[in-house]
Amino acid sequence: MLTQSGHPLPRTRCGASAGHDQVVSTGPRTHTNRTRAQSFGSDARAYDRVRPGYPPELIDDLVVDGPRSALDVGCGTGKAARPLQSRGVEVLGLEIDPRMAEVARGNGVPVVVTAFETWDADGERFDLLVSGQAWHWIDPITGTRKAARLLRLGGLMALFWNFAQLEPAARRVVNAAYDAVAPELTQTSVLRGNGPDTVPGHMEILRRSGGFGRIERRRYRWEQEYGRDEWLGLIRTHSDHSTLPPDQLSRLLAAVGAAFDVVGGMATAHYTTDAVFARAR
Repeated sequence: MLTQSGHPLPRTRCGASAGHDQVVSTGPRTHTNRTRAQSFGSDARAYDRVRPGYPPELIDDLVVDGPRSALDVGCGTGKAARPLQSRGVEVLGLEIDPRMAEVARGNGVPVVVTAFETWDADGERFDLLVSGQAWHWIDPITGTRKAARLLRLGGLMALFWNFAQLEPAARRVVNAAYDAVAPELTQTSVLRGNGPDTVPGHMEILRRSGGFGRIERRRYRWEQEYGRDEWLGLIRTHSDHSTLPPDQLSRLLAAVGAAFDVVGGMATAHYTTDAVFARAR
């Protein structure tokens, strides 16, 4: 299939599906919550250690056209940049938190510490622009217009997020723990299955901007096993958890840990990496 600029989108590969049906709820103005947006660096090394990466099928689709240069917006510790580098792509990361940027540099990713919306590219253009787990922290109107300007004609913009659901037995007891200690996270936390319903909104903004041709949604499904302590380490890196009052966070961690104990201390997380692909006109 061709975009309106005449460039083909990468072919759907094994593990991915194209479509526009709705699948975590971050809210329409998440990007304005700077306390949460800049909370991740409080333990950047833990973030790098416990946050999952992205499935190989997604990386395959990002590089299928042989991009030479890529901009990683909100690169964090380099979770998306590193696999792109391993495929021969020259990646520049942008990251607002200097603590996250320091870890990314230690992982071999060149990083500019800046907000994407105000970064001066000095005329540079890219074949690929990616944003993993980060685009909801970017002003959607300003960011989308800027992304279109930074891409070469036919360049690929790819936004993607990891969404997880614990296996049913673990989900029931873990949800009960949240209901008892942090019910305010029921309808918002990605760790409770929320978020995919926000993806169509990002797609609509891309459409309305006029800077992109055909826009496609893809999903990549995979699984990961977690022990009790691994899951507790993971939830500490999520901003809606780490910014809870300390006493409430401690009680939530204890309750979730006890829930894991009920199911034997291990559980499978079923992940969907939800991606939006768009070609610059």
